[in-house]
Amino acid sequence: MTRSAQSPAAAVDDATAERLAAALRCRTVSHEEPERIDYTEFDRLLAHLEQAYPLVHTHLAWESFGHSRLYRWQGSADTGTAGAILLAHMDVVPVDGAEGWTHPPFDGVVDSEFVWGRGAIDDKSRVLAILEAVEQALTEGVTPRETVYLAFGHDEEIFGSDGAARMAQRLRETGVRARLLIDEGGVITSGIADGIDVPVATIMVGEKGFATVRLSVSDVGGHSSMPGRQTAVGRLARAVARIQDHPFPVRLTPVTVDMVTRLRGFMAQPRRGGLSLLRVAGPVVARVIAMNPTSEAMVRTTTAPTVIKGGVKPNVLPQLAEAFVNFRILPGDSVADVLAHCRRVVRDDVVRIELDGVASEPSREPAAGPDFEVVAELARQLVPGVAVTVGIVPGATDSRYYDDLAVTRCNFAPIVLTAADLDRIHGTDERISRTDYARLIRFNRLLVDRLAAQV
Repeated sequence: MTRSAQSPAAAVDDATAERLAAALRCRTVSHEEPERIDYTEFDRLLAHLEQAYPLVHTHLAWESFGHSRLYRWQGSADTGTAGAILLAHMDVVPVDGAEGWTHPPFDGVVDSEFVWGRGAIDDKSRVLAILEAVEQALTEGVTPRETVYLAFGHDEEIFGSDGAARMAQRLRETGVRARLLIDEGGVITSGIADGIDVPVATIMVGEKGFATVRLSVSDVGGHSSMPGRQTAVGRLARAVARIQDHPFPVRLTPVTVDMVTRLRGFMAQPRRGGLSLLRVAGPVVARVIAMNPTSEAMVRTTTAPTVIKGGVKPNVLPQLAEAFVNFRILPGDSVADVLAHCRRVVRDDVVRIELDGVASEPSREPAAGPDFEVVAELARQLVPGVAVTVGIVPGATDSRYYDDLAVTRCNFAPIVLTAADLDRIHGTDERISRTDYARLIRFNRLLVDRLAAQV
């Protein structure tokens, strides 16, 4: 197989798989502590991209923001509007327990079915697939009618403040406004959606916000043989328990209503009939959705106590105890709401409650934009019979920095994953099938062809 467009069911050839594998061998790991990041690995990856995609780096203008890259593919018509902004990120999360992997996580092993390695799904496959598609188009003399931007971040896994934020600001300063923004987030799932027998393509149209709240209690300390009525650890534990025992209420947002409405036709009776009363029985539907941890994130701001610590010895009263609670914020709630909620349910002025680190507001009123159907049609073309719906990304992506720069936002990649496959993302044995990688390249190439044909 050459670089020319493949059929949707084909698998990539060895040369195409090897280009991705070479990228996976670059240990572009993002750490919270900046001194632990090895930027020579990012330099290796960027050098590989320049060598593997020479036409891209000859015909597209590009500039660097730290180790992020922003490419500009000049359109043939000066319409004042960009056709698309295609986002992806080059960094990956650290590996915990490399000994449990079938192949070492940074060996970039290619076998007859998969390409293995950290970043195979999240998110180097998307970086390389976009470049494969653009290189193909350039080889065949294809030019988009409207200018296309490629923005590849280097720090998405640590909030994107040095990469995506700066690239988005550059686009903002130059007056860029695009029809379509595409980033990671949604995929096609198989065997996961309850009551639906066909694969489900969830095209995310926004994302939840996030905030980590730090709870802390200070005390004078002393010997454990003479404790007061409550130690710092006990007081803190009670506060954490109150927050966990009083979650945010469940509720249906407009995007969740749209999601369920689009899926109704793929469900059997009596569920299909029951969902016809969605707008009347919304609270009941929301409670049913919340019963499954996988779907609960669609109907409430989630609460997750993640760290608790305090004390130095069993026989010493702690002078300081602290805990961290992570919230993923549903559209309609806010970071301020999270802090107010914590203070309301803890009801203890001795417990200090404050934000820890970076926080992000959820997307405002996420909804399917005018070009949503372009992406939906490509999903149906690549996976015939698929059910297409909307959703919101439960985590954070670089696209939150670009929200005001595009009319339609779609977080989506047309790869077909099972529940076990989803566990591999940020987990053990991350991999992408050759067929899925071919589908991902084909998706981007078809999108380029659509942009070239737009009138």
